[in-house]
Amino acid sequence: MGSFQLEDFAAGWIGGAASVIIGHPLDTVKTRLQAGVNYGNTLSCIRTVYRRESVFGFFKGMSFPLASIAVYNSVVFGVFSNTQRFLSQHHCREPEASGSRTLSDLLLASMVAGVVSVGLGAPVDLIKIRLQMQTQPFREANLALKPQAVALGKQPIYQGPVHCIATIVRTEGLAGMYRGVGAMLLRDVPGYCLYFIPYVFLNDWITPEACTGPNPCAVWLAGGMAGAISWGTATPMDVVKSRLQADGVYLNKYKGVLDCISQSYQKEGLKVFFRGITVNAVRGFPMSAAMFLGYELSLQAIRGDHTVTNA
Repeated sequence: MGSFQLEDFAAGWIGGAASVIIGHPLDTVKTRLQAGVNYGNTLSCIRTVYRRESVFGFFKGMSFPLASIAVYNSVVFGVFSNTQRFLSQHHCREPEASGSRTLSDLLLASMVAGVVSVGLGAPVDLIKIRLQMQTQPFREANLALKPQAVALGKQPIYQGPVHCIATIVRTEGLAGMYRGVGAMLLRDVPGYCLYFIPYVFLNDWITPEACTGPNPCAVWLAGGMAGAISWGTATPMDVVKSRLQADGVYLNKYKGVLDCISQSYQKEGLKVFFRGITVNAVRGFPMSAAMFLGYELSLQAIRGDHTVTNA
């Protein structure tokens, strides 16, 4: 009962793959809104991307996240579930409370999952954003543009994920793969607390009492709401992270998290930190709903019974 369980990792992998396929088009729109220019609002951005790059523009950079985010979500869900299970079973000494989940246990497990997620996810996010951003226009006002940026035209700098990794390591070193890691920590540690905790409590509240296993409707709704809450509140630091990670495709503008916040605020005001909040919340719902539904149902199938512990 208290043992380390690999099923959570396998189920997290399946849920992760489902969430990438569902959410990547809106993720591309979110990134363009936050780190790009001349896109206006969400609908304007969707029209612009479609007009310039067709439907395939929305799936730009998806191959790498599909291969890696499934593994990333597998680790995040596996770490969260096993940490939470360990805490509940060793923190609560009373036999009748051995399976209970307390807020403090969920909070600590979410924070551990958030820290682990950054270690794995920062390079994945960086590659995804670099591939998403390399064909979008940059302001002419940016000084110190690298010569190749001027002749950008239709010629992408990166030919794909592997070439992108090799280029970053060659030009920026291994540390370059972790550009924006500070902003990602500030986004993901509280973000996962506002992801797992609302899901657990909302799912418990919505699931009918007579139901012994995961209720698909309850999982879908609770997972979607948790995703919308988490992504909506994470938007300010997500903007900073996106800008730091997109920085370096053509030029290096920012020295770090505080410099990025300062420059963004001075040039565009407070509203810049809420850019993409609508698409984040809208994207967060189906992505997280697919993630949790894939996780819970595959976990049930793997275990071959109906006694599935919520994430």
